[in-house]
Amino acid sequence: MSDQEAVKEKKSKNKLTLKGYLVTGILVWMPVAVTFWVISLVVGTLDDTIKLLPSHLQPKELFGMDLPGFGLVLSILLLLGTGVFAANVLGQKILDGWDQLLSRIPVVKSIYTSVKKVSDTLLSDSSQSFKTPIWVRFPHQNAWSLAFVTGNVPSVLQQELAGTQEEQFISVYVPTTPNPTSGYFVLVKLTDTKPCQLTVDQALKYVISLGMVVPDHMLPEQEKTIKQDNKIQAVVTEIKDIEDNSDK
Repeated sequence: MSDQEAVKEKKSKNKLTLKGYLVTGILVWMPVAVTFWVISLVVGTLDDTIKLLPSHLQPKELFGMDLPGFGLVLSILLLLGTGVFAANVLGQKILDGWDQLLSRIPVVKSIYTSVKKVSDTLLSDSSQSFKTPIWVRFPHQNAWSLAFVTGNVPSVLQQELAGTQEEQFISVYVPTTPNPTSGYFVLVKLTDTKPCQLTVDQALKYVISLGMVVPDHMLPEQEKTIKQDNKIQAVVTEIKDIEDNSDK
């Protein structure tokens, strides 16, 4: 091998090494950046609730400067106070009257009642909605999709769909990839479903990652060994690259 070819090989190896370092850096910082971005978005939104206070009660007027995080603390105290107030008998009666009032306003009625029913269903401890991932035949009979049970179908709709009492339907939500917040609401036959061993968190990760993130306990022993060998090989390659760069 000539000196010129050796120089080209070293340059090519350096480029590959730099590319690998760059990709590794992106993989390390991307989840950190996204996590901090989401947290800052939530905290910033809650912190803006300070603007709901009258101007003479805001920290800038009281203390002569802005207090970051004051709106967040105010939001948490407001939520806790509302929960304590709604937990007693007097608060429950007042909230019932408030619900009846809003339910009589034409435009507000449809929005308020719909949001209230959805929030009560999702946040209720006794509800099983979105707590049970299953497999469903979707979008056709020869395909299976990951879905979440949203509830039972009323008996009237059961009769309209099946025509008999023997066939049972359930309502499910089929999330899309990689954004699970959008998806399809489908009524499927119970016979066209299969139980899923994934938890809710694991199912969401499976959908978001396009099926690439699978819990380790579900991998065959051979795949676990290959996965571990790949990690070891990556560490060995990293050490070799560092040694080669130090020799240069």
